Amino acid sequence: MPKLSTFDTADFLDNEELISEYLSVALEDPDPDMFLMAVRNVARARGMSQLAKDSGLGRESLYKALAPGAKPRYETVLKLVAALGVKLHAVPAH
Repeated sequence: MPKLSTFDTADFLDNEELISEYLSVALEDPDPDMFLMAVRNVARARGMSQLAKDSGLGRESLYKALAPGAKPRYETVLKLVAALGVKLHAVPAH
């Protein structure tokens, strides 16, 4: 029986358009943990150390903020999103 490798989303988040689309889709999910999981995957794709540096957060704080079930402050989420190089914006619901 062939051995399957583990799928890791972070391995495929290799360009800005894909990252922004991935985060946008995650924002549409009613479960806020989906967005944090997406941010965590993008952070891993970019490098957690680099994201910690770019966001001004310590690595331990970054891991805590992105842990499953975490409830990071709005200010922390904004720092992370800015450090990832993306912008969040509102559009009218249809």
